[in-house]
Amino acid sequence: MSGIYLHIPFCKQACHYCDFHFSTSMGLKSATIQAIVRELELRQDYLQGQPVHTIYFGGGTPSLLTQEELQLLLQTIKRLYIVSDEAEITLEANPDDLSPEKLQELRAAGINRLSIGLQSFHEPHLRMMNRAHNATESLQCVHDAQAAGFDNITVDLIYGIPAPDHSIWREDLKTLFSLNVQHVSCYALTIEPDTAFGRWSKKGSFKPSEDEFTAQQFEILLEQMKQHGYVQYEVSNFSKPRHESKHNSNYWRGVHYLGVGPSAHSFNGHSRQYNVSHNRKYTEAIGQGVVPFELEELTLADQANDYLLTTLRTIWGCDLAIMRNRYSYDLAAMHHVYLQELHQKDLAWIAEDVLYLTDKGKLLADQITLDLFVG
Repeated sequence: MSGIYLHIPFCKQACHYCDFHFSTSMGLKSATIQAIVRELELRQDYLQGQPVHTIYFGGGTPSLLTQEELQLLLQTIKRLYIVSDEAEITLEANPDDLSPEKLQELRAAGINRLSIGLQSFHEPHLRMMNRAHNATESLQCVHDAQAAGFDNITVDLIYGIPAPDHSIWREDLKTLFSLNVQHVSCYALTIEPDTAFGRWSKKGSFKPSEDEFTAQQFEILLEQMKQHGYVQYEVSNFSKPRHESKHNSNYWRGVHYLGVGPSAHSFNGHSRQYNVSHNRKYTEAIGQGVVPFELEELTLADQANDYLLTTLRTIWGCDLAIMRNRYSYDLAAMHHVYLQELHQKDLAWIAEDVLYLTDKGKLLADQITLDLFVG
């Protein structure tokens, strides 16, 4: 089992919170798509013949791809790799791109799962974040996707956006649940230095929410998701039963994947590769038959920390037997006192040799993971 991730590094405009690699200039779009096709050819052996069960178009804004470009990429993958007949094929999309005609094109191309970046249903918040769509489009695109026959839809929402109280967040959640989508990803607004919000925050012209305010919205999220039948299978991801993201779940379970395109990452169990985050450098290198990437060889400690970092965030927890047998790290023995403290504070517990975080613990998942890291 393996997956393929394609990074499509183009957007209509820059969201004020985003620090992913993208360009608002479309001048290199065609050349970049051709380069991705070539990279798929150059790296055909990376997955060592493992069947591909998930394909994920991320970005950037993959919904900017034409039907012809999308079909070219998918046909290339199916020509070069062993793709399961039941493969999950996801495309990230912005609401303003999802006209009824576009939705039919996506279905015809083979997309069977949509990831729609709504972020909010509140018009002032959308304008604050410099989103390209409006609140009406947030609602309409989901209705249109459902009418077009998509029955595996996930939407993104952002919480922790500065506001006087939690009423806007509660209203966003109420609207979300009225849509009855199969999957939801919710992320706290994070202020990264090299973003508009980061620069404004440094100057004092933008004030992020306090950590306590954001934590309260996370707690509201957990409560509401449970009430509406969604399972929190990873800290930021919620699904109706049997609608977990197969692609992202495989990331968290350590399944191998190939990442193609500028800034894409790849993982094969013992190393990671990071493609250059520069469209022109990427296309020029690929044109010369060279994939421009940095390679990170993973030590046994690195692999153990990766496993801990990914699994502890999930409903499946961190298997302590795997930590011992695969990575030679007896986490329970090394951190006996700390794990007892986590249990006493209702932050974590161990059952059948698996370490899990509680809802309270998930609020501190990053810190707890760091405290348990090997080395």
